[in-house]
Amino acid sequence: MTDLMTRPIVEPETLPDAEILARTLYGEARGEDLAGIEAVASVILNRVAFARKRGRYWWGNDIRSVCLKPGQFSCWNANDPNRKKLLAINPRDPAYRLCKRIAKRAVTGALADQTDGATHYHTHAVDPYWARGQVPVAEIGHHIFYKNIG
Repeated sequence: MTDLMTRPIVEPETLPDAEILARTLYGEARGEDLAGIEAVASVILNRVAFARKRGRYWWGNDIRSVCLKPGQFSCWNANDPNRKKLLAINPRDPAYRLCKRIAKRAVTGALADQTDGATHYHTHAVDPYWARGQVPVAEIGHHIFYKNIG
């Protein structure tokens, strides 16, 4: 029996925002260094700020809805192998612990945005349609960051 199978499964709807953010960071950026994980956190916070400034936006107005919006952060997609890891996370995992510390800083407003307001990103390994013709605002770790998309 694997360790993953012995940990309790949680439903994302039962988790506080900081925990949703920490798990999203773990699923999307756990292989990154500190700056790379912080940059992904900044994208999520920038989406929340963008939505609030406009009154609302299709991807959601708060951390929970932004992170869990279908199709936006692949780690939460039903068919993504990371989803099972996110729902049965090992609280002793060093990468998760780092993500949790970054998430706590993010929700308290103590995280500086090094992405210049980016609301989108992708890894160097993919070429999403929405990035074609766009000028990146930052490259941090294995991710390329953009703003003013769509």
